[in-house]
Amino acid sequence: MELSIYDIIIGPVASDKAYSLTKRHQQLMVKVHICANKVLIKNAIEKIFNVKVDSVRTATRKYTKVRVVNRRHNAHAPVRRVKIAYVSLAEGHVLNLLEQANDSRS
Repeated sequence: MELSIYDIIIGPVASDKAYSLTKRHQQLMVKVHICANKVLIKNAIEKIFNVKVDSVRTATRKYTKVRVVNRRHNAHAPVRRVKIAYVSLAEGHVLNLLEQANDSRS
């Protein structure tokens, strides 16, 4: 399966943990394609955002079931797997995706 650099990065994770990682440790939390490996993620971040990446850690959230309540019966709908990459930037490189998104809305 051929992935382009724009298919690898799905988008930033907007959570309190992601915001604190960006502020304290200059790390990004991004959702990535489930088939992407660390080398592909590193190359995609460096080419798209023009920053130097120090290291990449990945975590895959497994399938979960969401309970859907209906009047007649309860059903469990499956939720897809999500892969999240924790990207550490090299010294001197800054990328604040969450703050840039807030500034563009104002």
